[in-house]
Amino acid sequence: MSARPKIVVLDDYEDSLRRTADWAPVLAKADVTFHTERLRGDALFEAIKDAEAIALIRDRTPFKAELIARLPRLKCFIFTGLRNTQLDHAAMAARGIPVGNTDHGSSKHATAEMAWTLILAAAKRLEEYLALVRRGQWRDGGALPTVLAGDRLGLVGFGEIGQLVARAGAAFGMEIVTWSPHMTPERAAAGGAKSVPLEELLGTSRVVSLHLVPAESTRKLINAERMALMRKDSILCNTARSALIDMAALPAALEAGRPGIAALDVYDDEPLVAGYPLAARRNVVLSPHLGFVNDPVFAQYGPGVVANLLAWLDGKPLVQPAKA
Repeated sequence: MSARPKIVVLDDYEDSLRRTADWAPVLAKADVTFHTERLRGDALFEAIKDAEAIALIRDRTPFKAELIARLPRLKCFIFTGLRNTQLDHAAMAARGIPVGNTDHGSSKHATAEMAWTLILAAAKRLEEYLALVRRGQWRDGGALPTVLAGDRLGLVGFGEIGQLVARAGAAFGMEIVTWSPHMTPERAAAGGAKSVPLEELLGTSRVVSLHLVPAESTRKLINAERMALMRKDSILCNTARSALIDMAALPAALEAGRPGIAALDVYDDEPLVAGYPLAARRNVVLSPHLGFVNDPVFAQYGPGVVANLLAWLDGKPLVQPAKA
């Protein structure tokens, strides 16, 4: 009798995949190991070296060609959501390894809501004032909240999430401008925005919110030179991918006051380690990558992973093949 297939589940920090799906049909046919902590380096390789199938949450662990080449037994790869920017799809295709994904549920609405949560927390200095009240104090004469109505919201990227953020900004009475590598005045106008050059967007917007999918042309798009263009009272919000910002240049930019505040949900290396330098700054608002993390979204992930794995175990095409 041949050995049972080995399946490894990675990066399920929330332990959601086991909670949101019935794994009994999979466990009847394969051995499954769940990892709810981050693995890197030797620990990661040791966990996956014999895996025939790997499933993971979004793109929390990069799978580049070099790592894929070290996994000769790998026959199936599943990730949750619609897109994995840290997976070498070409390397998978060259090996003939099928790649599947899952539905994303309400993740786009959730990310738009998270962007506004961070923007408003920054504009209203909410973190500082909540801490005062919890200490039994009131107001301490520090910086006061601001008002965004009548000011400019600059959206770098104007897809579905960017347009959701734009609608909320318009409801707050903000002027909406946008830029992306292929933006046209007509497309911007259709979403209720004005198309402007990137330099103008950065130099004139009170709030700059990032909503691009990183590509080679947009990695570190918001670099030291471009941050220096930003207003002293600006808020730079990122709920997309940290690769859009030169994170190594961000501390000096914040020290210089351009941008005035950074509001971040995404980082180069996650989860953040204790003592993360930006966490000590008063002009930074940080959240632990919550954009897509919620019960309705995760309720889609578990069943989607199980359905794909069962199809693979039964020798059938994946239920939801991923697009590169």
